[in-house]
Amino acid sequence: MNYDPKSSKAEEFINHEEILESLEYAKQNKYNKELIEVILDKANMAKGLTHREAALLLECEDEKLIQKMFKLAEDLKKRFYGNRIVMFAPLYLSNYCINGCVYCPYHLKNKDIARKKLTQEEIKKEVIALQDLGHKRLALEAGEDPINNPIEYILESIKTIYSIKHKNGAIRRVNVNIAATTVDNYQKLKEAGIGTYILFQETYNKVAYEKLHPTGPKHDYAYHTEAMDRAMEGGIDDVGLGVLYGLSTYKYELVGILMHAEHLEAKYGVGPHTISVPRLRPANDIDVSDFPEALSDDIFQKIVAIIRLAVPYTGMIVSTRESQKTREKVLHLGISQISGASSTSVGGYDDRAKGLKEEITSAQFDVDDDRTLDEIVNWLLEMDYIPSFCTACYREGRTGDRFMSLCKNGQIANCCQPNALMTLKEYLEDYASNNTKEIGENLILNEIKKIPKDKVREIVEDRLVKIADGERDFRF
Repeated sequence: MNYDPKSSKAEEFINHEEILESLEYAKQNKYNKELIEVILDKANMAKGLTHREAALLLECEDEKLIQKMFKLAEDLKKRFYGNRIVMFAPLYLSNYCINGCVYCPYHLKNKDIARKKLTQEEIKKEVIALQDLGHKRLALEAGEDPINNPIEYILESIKTIYSIKHKNGAIRRVNVNIAATTVDNYQKLKEAGIGTYILFQETYNKVAYEKLHPTGPKHDYAYHTEAMDRAMEGGIDDVGLGVLYGLSTYKYELVGILMHAEHLEAKYGVGPHTISVPRLRPANDIDVSDFPEALSDDIFQKIVAIIRLAVPYTGMIVSTRESQKTREKVLHLGISQISGASSTSVGGYDDRAKGLKEEITSAQFDVDDDRTLDEIVNWLLEMDYIPSFCTACYREGRTGDRFMSLCKNGQIANCCQPNALMTLKEYLEDYASNNTKEIGENLILNEIKKIPKDKVREIVEDRLVKIADGERDFRF
């Protein structure tokens, strides 16, 4: 098959031969400093890079050029997202699954894992526990099982999540990470008011993909890879990509995910709203030593930086799979969203709230950063980041091409900076420890001065006073 980024066929827009040719091109030019400098100059223009150019940067071993990549990635991140870090948490509804994925403990043949599906009443308890932490944005997770987890269950759960208002808490955005489905079902998810539809490819290498997914509907490489096209056709214009690094060769995966981003741009005019960079983690029934493609921290940092250079407008996500130390290393290289105080167990948040031990045998993977949300917010504030609980763009209709247009033109910051400060103020008033509140209030005072428009700054100052007096949910 020929490479065609506008094609609807998976093996044409993620073309194996094109990936191999790109990797060979990168090897042949890895010592061409002049060419690499040209590519970095192009990246500095904030127009993005092709998958082939990104492959060459990944092959580059010149330490000075690598440091230049890192510095440029940091600069681009600041240009598009400032010093804001969006906070979210995953919410696991069910770990029933009919797939045979060899890297995931949810696989059908695993008889050791504790299978569990939350009732709507249990979901309410989970949501209240999350709201009491301070979360406003969730990523909904569920295994693929048409009997236990049909689309009707997902839709009912979304409705339940949005309905819960506890004290000053509210979940204002529900992103959804469920299995590839039909255009009709994506339309239903859109109508239910979801934010971003997230689906990890796991690996773009078709041969590896089919071995890693030997049984179940996820075995179908084309159906899975073409899911984002069906989501777009169903009206979902914010989609999130990701691969699970450690399953196949990282060079192949980087080129593959950038080709997927190029495909969405070429066909729909809207690239991925987010790109996640998870690495394989230990879990029940899963031994990571069985997977020889583990990614070192140095390569991981390089991948984060190159994705930021190649797709400068995208939100980049790193989860609590990674340690505090690792997350600290990649925050400045391009990451704009992180999870906090995450539970990967079904029902884990309510268990914690009750002081009970989590049912870790129902977890999808081990969490490496197990700090509380307040500890993570405090940590970000100490590094002069603004922990943002903002969901305004989604609720103001700034999604898809409307969001991308503002982001690419550098105008989104005019909304995001004020919204980040106001949602941080909400968190400080309602949930923060005394120390976190003190640090946060000082940061807000400093950041207000940086709002360029006098009128906007005056409005923010007025709303901050109103938030302190008990009012909530202001947004630009």
